[in-house]
Amino acid sequence: MSIQVTHITKEYGKQKALNKVSFQIEKGEIVGFLGPNGAGKSTMMKILTTYLNASEGTAVVNNYSVTEEKFNVQKSVGYLAEHNPLYLDMYVREYLRFNAEIYKIPKSEVEKVITQTGLTSEAHKKIEQLSKGYRQRVGLANALLHDPEVLILDEPTTGLDPNQLIEIRSLIKNIGTEKTVLLSTHIMQEVEAICDRVIIINKGEIVLDKKLSELSNKKEQIVEVEFNYRVEVEALKQLPHISKVENTSGFVYHLHFNTVKDMRGDVFDYAHDNGLKILQLHQKNTTLEKLFIELTTQK
Repeated sequence: MSIQVTHITKEYGKQKALNKVSFQIEKGEIVGFLGPNGAGKSTMMKILTTYLNASEGTAVVNNYSVTEEKFNVQKSVGYLAEHNPLYLDMYVREYLRFNAEIYKIPKSEVEKVITQTGLTSEAHKKIEQLSKGYRQRVGLANALLHDPEVLILDEPTTGLDPNQLIEIRSLIKNIGTEKTVLLSTHIMQEVEAICDRVIIINKGEIVLDKKLSELSNKKEQIVEVEFNYRVEVEALKQLPHISKVENTSGFVYHLHFNTVKDMRGDVFDYAHDNGLKILQLHQKNTTLEKLFIELTTQK
């Protein structure tokens, strides 16, 4: 197990930034960590990298406790913060060698990460001369210097143009073939292009934890129906292939089905057989972006 989080709570005064959050990440997974601003993403990442202490709960990274074995955690984790901190007046190679000396890493590792992150042509330049995309590459190179088992990236593609986005995506995907990656982002396409799994957090609590393959499973469908009067949830559960019924408001229901068959016809037949009138009936879009909006705007 690369990361194991158990009932982590973080309080700032009376405000809970995280409320009993639990999840685990297997070695080799690339996991997207999503949530609106203020949801607790950065707080969770700072706890996992030992920058912050949790108020309650435990977290283990590479079998090391983030509270009792901080130094070992730091040695086994590479971290790219949201606001990539760089010494702009230093040259790329100079900056990486400076950090290598701190880690007591051979200079050969500097050349290795320069090649790995596509910085060879820029290594002789000052960091202030680089584009945002190449500065992100420098941040990634620095996070990879000590060959960590786990890479934690907080908004690594913020502010990049489309070409830079594609380049950084490809780089992270390639890194993920050898390391465990926890990636925070606001960009749904990032998760769909890079990640194996997605965790969505809202108001300090996890509201979704699923593999991307499950979210794109065409056997899962949601039919939204509005009847002309209230129907008992238990009665609607008699429909074939149904897994869940939600009365979202008034006479509106979300019917969750596990089947490739379009179930709108069955819902129409059900209404007809039970003397109901359907005021509206349609399949809901279950894309990641739609799910994110639904899960993070609930009251």
